[in-house]
Formats: sequence, structure tokens, C-alpha cells
Amino acid sequence: MSKELGKRIQEQMNGLRLSQKQLAELANVTEVSMSRYISGDRDPATKTLANIATALHTTTDYLLGNEQEQDFNFRHVKTLLARNAGSLDNKQKREIVNALFGD
Repeated sequence: MSKELGKRIQEQMNGLRLSQKQLAELANVTEVSMSRYISGDRDPATKTLANIATALHTTTDYLLGNEQEQDFNFRHVKTLLARNAGSLDNKQKREIVNALFGD
């Protein structure tokens, strides 16, 4: 699990253009711990994994490999929006509405 988890964390970080340090801060862990999660040397605790998923705007299932792809589906989008709505600014919220329903 560790290598696949680290790979998925890294892919999500790259997609969001987050540094390891930034992700560590968002997930409330040390940069050293984040490095160990990404390298596969260590598995995060359940709460930490949830924090990492939230910071990466994804699900723990995806990070753990229980979802093979991040396919567009309403349930997935609803979960992501509910989990991250408080951290979105108005511009980001408008972009999401426009992406879902058009301009």
C-alpha cells in the first residue's frame, strides 16, 4: 500500500502544484512525516490520511487505491465539494458552478 499511496499523493500534489511543505502544513503534519508517506517508508494514521485527502481535494479511497480513477460522478463531486466548501473562495466556487452547469 505505501508505494501506491505515495505515488497517488505525489500525483495529486503535482496536479495542484503543491510542494511537500505546503501539503504537510495543510494536513497538519511535519514535512519529514509527509516525505516518509510519499516515499512509502511510513503509512499515515487514519486521521492524517483524511487530512491529506482533504488537502489534496480527493478521497481517502482514491489515495488508497480503492478507486482506480477519479471518474466524474455526482457522488464523488458532492463529497469533494462538501469536504472543501469552507476553504474555497468565491472565485473558485463560481468556477465549479460554471464547470458543472456552464457559463
